[in-house]
Amino acid sequence: MNKTWLKERSELGVSAVLVGLGVLILVDALTIHTDFAQRGPIGPKAVPVVVGSLLIVVALLLARDVLRGGRGEAEGGEDVDLTAPADWRTVLLLCAAFLANAALIGMAGFPISGAVLFWGAAYALGSRHFVRDPLIAAGLSVATFLIFNNLLGVPLPGGPLMEVL
Repeated sequence: MNKTWLKERSELGVSAVLVGLGVLILVDALTIHTDFAQRGPIGPKAVPVVVGSLLIVVALLLARDVLRGGRGEAEGGEDVDLTAPADWRTVLLLCAAFLANAALIGMAGFPISGAVLFWGAAYALGSRHFVRDPLIAAGLSVATFLIFNNLLGVPLPGGPLMEVL
């Protein structure tokens, strides 16, 4: 194989990364111990096994397409200004929201720390609805907590709201 052949089929690199991620997710999913929280027919292994399997399937389909001569369109970049500086304010605000979530989850529980994360991400990305955003963040956080904790059987720290929910 020469460099020209590989350069013309660079999408195979994306396919290889997808296979690697899929295998990593599958191996990790299969090591999950389900005896701690299995509350129904669908346990904590279901979603990662489906995601890992689908990643491998997509990677194989992409590789087949590339080897048969398929090529992705080059990105036009029509709305990207490559001369503009990086938006470090947004990056730092997103990092702060993530770190606040990590710091709060142990003592405040997921519903509160998740709401801080969701609201912080919305604010960092430009939303300035100071009544609507916290309400949506709280709703998303509580819904995520209930889905993982009650339906999927993946226990998340409830914090002080655990008694209320």
